[in-house]
Amino acid sequence: MRAGGSGGSATRASIGASSVASLVAHPLVWGAVWAAAFAALIVIAGILDWPTPVWSVLVIVLVAPSLAAAILVLSVTPRDHLHDRSTVFGHFFVRYVTLVFAFMAWSASVVLGAAISTSIQLAARGDEEEVASIGFDLMAALTPLVAAVLWGALIVRCAWFLGRLRGWREAPETSDVPAHLLADRPGLRRVVIGLAHPGLLLATGLASTVTALIAAELELQVVF
Repeated sequence: MRAGGSGGSATRASIGASSVASLVAHPLVWGAVWAAAFAALIVIAGILDWPTPVWSVLVIVLVAPSLAAAILVLSVTPRDHLHDRSTVFGHFFVRYVTLVFAFMAWSASVVLGAAISTSIQLAARGDEEEVASIGFDLMAALTPLVAAVLWGALIVRCAWFLGRLRGWREAPETSDVPAHLLADRPGLRRVVIGLAHPGLLLATGLASTVTALIAAELELQVVF
């Protein structure tokens, strides 16, 4: 019995060691498989109408590996680390695009605000208390929607920086990631940099954004 138990323990240890070695060698593949598995579970949760807390946890678990790795990489990167790599044209072009989007957002907010105000007045039929009640309900429903849109913008921004910082290879041999990041644990450093892939962060982050937008839209339908 002892021999059999020892053999089973050795087998499990061997499988565990092989899994760790595979994770270190191909972190992006493991991250993609993880994301695909939980994305499928989220779709199933939506089809079967699982409770909101359940699919909310699934969304968090979906994005957790790539997001945690991205935060770890970006948190140790100095703010001016990539400043010398940006060109003058790139600097002005980014500012131009930002101003264009800011104007579009302002215009949309004006139109949307007027439409919302009219809708609330019609729904409340001139009752001031009802106007305030509907307004607060609408604000509570719109806040997650705005937060989801801003979350998506944050994900895109972080992915863009990661693309410049570490490139788009699975495990780049050379990158601008600070050398002191997990310098004494090269295997874990390779996994973290591999999971902090801009494409993986975009896929999981934007998937969580879309899920949040759908949930916010359903909440708005309840309000109206």
